[in-house]
Amino acid sequence: MKKELVLGLATLILFVLNLFSWNFLLFLNENEFRVIFFDVGQGDAILIRTPQNHHILIDGGPGEKILEKLEDEIPFLYKHIDLVILTHPHYDHVSGLFGVIEYYDVEEIICTGVTGEERVSRKWKKLLKKEGYKKAMAGKRISGNNFYLDILYPEEELKGKKVSDLNEASVVSRFVFDDSYSFLFTGDAYKKQEGEILDSCNQECDLDTDILKVGHHGSNTSTSEKFLLETSPSEAVIMVGKDNPYGHPHRDVIRRLKSFGVEVRRTDKEGDIIFKKEM
Repeated sequence: MKKELVLGLATLILFVLNLFSWNFLLFLNENEFRVIFFDVGQGDAILIRTPQNHHILIDGGPGEKILEKLEDEIPFLYKHIDLVILTHPHYDHVSGLFGVIEYYDVEEIICTGVTGEERVSRKWKKLLKKEGYKKAMAGKRISGNNFYLDILYPEEELKGKKVSDLNEASVVSRFVFDDSYSFLFTGDAYKKQEGEILDSCNQECDLDTDILKVGHHGSNTSTSEKFLLETSPSEAVIMVGKDNPYGHPHRDVIRRLKSFGVEVRRTDKEGDIIFKKEM
């Protein structure tokens, strides 16, 4: 009996040491930049991880699938997320964030503060009142070691405002790593919002991007020809669920992207889509 107890204890110690070693190695990996477009079904959830272990989460997808995804990317000994950005409080973008904010130490939340008719919007508003947040507005820049993130939309303060279509209030941002690798995150913004971004930028801001997160899950409401011309992405990621009832992505959007020579990537076909760069 004593021998079995010793063997069992030794096995447990080895398991714990192995787990700690794995997490420690993840924590010390300071040579790789990663952007992961998670396959969370019909929804958006994107994690940016810098070589210095800064973590930025854009949206949380529907349900709690995001928690399983984050376990593989953030060591459990380091339950810290530097920044959470919510593009807009629709269920397929915000629902997973409730669990994330409860489970992780989230340093800062950025969103518009806009409200809608949905029950989930009221729940999100209650959480923001408890946790606090910073307003998302064009012109805001978040900077760190070898990276910066610019908020491109909305152009006006929306805190407390009620909008009929939350997609029209989507936060659009551009992330640049090492001054050479850029990502454009569009939420569910429509062509109208794309046009407003183009009009407001003119020559004042850089919209050129390597990777485009296609707006509104590939719906034909987004991704105009003019927007593609000005942003000139080499690859585009469509975050969409298999056999979704909305017909996403729209065939015209696929054709439009390909006509501009853009490589189309889809989470419903590839699962998680990861972009990385060694330092």
